[in-house]
Formats: sequence, C-alpha cells, structure tokens
Amino acid sequence: MTTESAAGGLDPSTNAIMSERRQLINLAYRLLGSLADAEDVVQDTYARWYAMSREQQEAIESPGGWLTKVAGRICLDLLGSARVRRERYVGEWIPEPLPDRGEWIDGRSGADPADRITLDESINMAFLVVLESMTPAERVAFILHDIFRYPFAEVAEIVGRSPAACRQLATSARRRIDASRAPASPAAQRADIVREFKQAWEAKDINALIGLLDPAATGIADGGGLVSAALHPIEGGERIARHFIDIAVRAPGLTILERTVNGQPGLVLQLDETTTAVVAFDIRGDRIERIWAVRNPDKLRTWTTGDND
Repeated sequence: MTTESAAGGLDPSTNAIMSERRQLINLAYRLLGSLADAEDVVQDTYARWYAMSREQQEAIESPGGWLTKVAGRICLDLLGSARVRRERYVGEWIPEPLPDRGEWIDGRSGADPADRITLDESINMAFLVVLESMTPAERVAFILHDIFRYPFAEVAEIVGRSPAACRQLATSARRRIDASRAPASPAAQRADIVREFKQAWEAKDINALIGLLDPAATGIADGGGLVSAALHPIEGGERIARHFIDIAVRAPGLTILERTVNGQPGLVLQLDETTTAVVAFDIRGDRIERIWAVRNPDKLRTWTTGDND
C-alpha cells in the first residue's frame, strides 16, 4: 500500500495519509466498542483510498476528511448489523476493555504503538455502555460532533441526514449520557475502593465485599460463549459478593492485579500467568454500582500477562 519516493523514503503524501490512522482507530473504537472491529474498519478505509487512481486521490481536497467520512459510514453500517449479531451473542456483550498505554501489548506482527487508543472520559466503560443504548445514527452524530468536534454539516454527510437532524440526534444522545452520569468520585477514592474490593475478594471476606457494593448493584459478565460466565446480569450487592467468593473458592490459584481499565481503576485476573478476565467498575460516592467482567478471550488480546507485582 505504500509508495516510495525517489529518495527511497515514504512519499510525503503517503505519510500524510498514514498519519490519520490513529485518529481513525480512536474514532472507530468509540463507535464500535471493539478494537478488532475498529482495526478492520481502518484497514477497509485505507483499502478504498488506495483503490483510487493517483488522479482521483489528488482531486480530494481534504484526504483526512475523506478518510473520516468513509470510516464513519462503514461504522454506521456495522452498528446497524451489530444489533442483529448481538441478538445471537451468547450471554451479555460488553465493550472490549483497553489497558493503560504502558501495558499495551499486541502479539501481531507490524503492530504500530501509535495506534493506541487515547484514554479519556469518552473511553471509560460506563460511557461506552451508555453508547450501546443509542441508535447507530445517534451514536455516530454524538461521537463525531461532541467528542471529535466535527461540524454538523460534515456529520450530515456521513449519517445521510440533514445538519438539523444530526443536531437533534446528538442532543438526544447527550441527554442519555447526562441522565446516566452522577457526581464522579475522586480518582484516588475510586482506586482505594477497587483496592479494598481486591483485598476483600482475596480474603474471601463476604461482609467486606457487601459493604463495598451498593445494595442495588449490578454485575455483568461477558464470556462470548467461549468460556464460562454468567449469562444474565447479577442483581444485588449480596448476590454479587457471593458470586465473587464462589469464583475465589473454585480458582485457588487466581492472581488478582490492580490495573487501569479504559482509563479507570480496575482489576485483571490471571491463572498460570495468563489473563482470564478484566474487571471494570462504576463507582458512585463510596459504593460500587456496576461491575463488568470481560472473560471472552477474543477481547483480552491486548493485555499484559505474567506481571504479578
């Protein structure tokens, strides 16, 4: 796909095009909640660019804008089909969790560290889960405008609706986000609560676990039908606590590590130095309200293993 210049390096126009890759990965992950799908979208986007003649490419005034438009449209189509796919998904579907930049690994050849997702508020698990409740058009309009600051005139070209309609879509999505938000606990407090949860879990102290969980807390697991996981949400702090104690009893060799999950304090579970689950938390005040445990091995490929500090 690359073009060599006379001096033997990459053609400057190719450099400019490839420099858009990280932006496209960040956009597609936020839209799809899956790094694997985001990478496929970006690959497809570049394939369409390089399928054009040099004359067609040079006629495009803003290659970056063209790439974003194409990636956005591909994502919009995928979001429509994703609803059908997830109806066939075994158990609950949770967005793919991402590690902190310093822990990112990828065993595939040619992986570019610059492709790492930028971790900000629009990437935490609670935010991504709310996005899942939106229509595809709402999600695309909101992410492009509110997160990536694209004007509604450009969003309209991607969504296929008028700028006014896209403004309404983004407004509707914003209401969903605002309704789900509560005053955020300080970062240090969230980290302390996750650490206390880890210690209580390791000690099999059910009363301590119950004390950290909101009585109406919800626990959701995603095994994708590939590994064992609760097929339905677990409701209630006491039921969740008993479930976690049962896991600890059935897996005596389990190692629990404190890690950053989508920019927030979380936990990583390992057996024999292999990551078997990544756990994200939604903390309000001094209680845990929601827990997401991703066990689907297809969603754990970017996580470090073997670090038991």
